Amino acid sequence: MAKKNLDLMDSSPKVKHSRGENIFNVCNIIFMVLFMIACLYPFWYVICASFSRSTLLMGNRHALLLPLGWSTAAYDRVFHTATIWRGYGNTIIYVGVGTLINIVMTLLAAYFLSRRELPGKTVLTIFIMFTMYFSGGMIPGFLNIQQLGLYNTRWALLLSGAVSTYNLIIMRTAMSGIDGALTESAMLDGAGHWTILFKIMVPLCKATIAVLVLYYGVAHWNAWFNALIYLADDDKGKSLQPLQMVLRQILILSDTSDAGVGDADVERLSETIKYATIIVSTLPILALYPFLQKYFTKGVMVGAVKG
Repeated sequence: MAKKNLDLMDSSPKVKHSRGENIFNVCNIIFMVLFMIACLYPFWYVICASFSRSTLLMGNRHALLLPLGWSTAAYDRVFHTATIWRGYGNTIIYVGVGTLINIVMTLLAAYFLSRRELPGKTVLTIFIMFTMYFSGGMIPGFLNIQQLGLYNTRWALLLSGAVSTYNLIIMRTAMSGIDGALTESAMLDGAGHWTILFKIMVPLCKATIAVLVLYYGVAHWNAWFNALIYLADDDKGKSLQPLQMVLRQILILSDTSDAGVGDADVERLSETIKYATIIVSTLPILALYPFLQKYFTKGVMVGAVKG
């Protein structure tokens, strides 16, 4: 019987591609390989540059495939810089606490908008979506933070933009796709809205929640503009700066004084310190993707198909 099954498998017709299809497949593979190289090479360049000798790197005018004279001096400077570690600590606080606030607020608002019995739900949804396209502007936002007493505090970065309208719509759509019979039967058994939200909605929407955690977490990790506006340029404001503000100071303002680089070392280490700082500030958020990748496609599709 096993031999007969193998013979049947061998005798199955093979799909023959036309000459045009073969040419298209080859061109498609070549294009995708070139596109992959174009995406990966900048990151590889930064890695190689961070381990290169600064004097050799500054004189290089060609593609960088390997480090030029292996050196870890830039990483030694970065890891012994108090400003960078302080920025790391602040960013971890902003990512952890900020993402928690974002998810809780998004869940509450999405559950509220997903209720079929909510009167005026369409009007409320349009009103909320209006804020995604139009805002009061930077100056009114700054005055609002200032008058609330949040200026030059952590809460100015944690509470401003606590809910993303785009993410809210994704979560609302995911909750609306859950069978209403589940919530109705839970209410008949005496469950309240809090029980329904955290015992029914949250477990069924965990894929979407995982995606939103990634969205919010990456946004907090890369955020620097709010810190530039809402934190003063004094000792307190500098002590609250996230890592991306420190990175901006090093890359854009070319200020490596906080990294312990003296006048005699500026020409020797300033370039490689920039690249080493980029690697140090990028790797943690890249390490988060593999753990949430399995939820990514499923979570987005659940919140995008229906609605």
